[in-house]
Amino acid sequence: MKNIINNINKAFDHRVRLGIMSVLMVNDYADFTSLKELLGVTDGNIASHIKALEKKDYIRVEKSFINRKPNTRYSITPAGRKDFKKHINAIEKLLSPNGGKI
Repeated sequence: MKNIINNINKAFDHRVRLGIMSVLMVNDYADFTSLKELLGVTDGNIASHIKALEKKDYIRVEKSFINRKPNTRYSITPAGRKDFKKHINAIEKLLSPNGGKI
């Protein structure tokens, strides 16, 4: 049980961060507006969670211009993919019929 708990990552303990990582696990990238709309959060809220994940090197930020408009898009890093999979596996084990029993 202790080993399972150790794999639960505090970086993913908020629903917005969990949502960002989930979107990026199944998409090559997502832009700021798409993430904001998919998760139903404000600019400031999503920005703070993105920054926290970026600091941990879980997501990569890419800035460009599309038709002279700034565009920011995000992708998951190999470290982010690995640690998020460990996190999800730990939660699945805890929720399995015998996973959380001592």
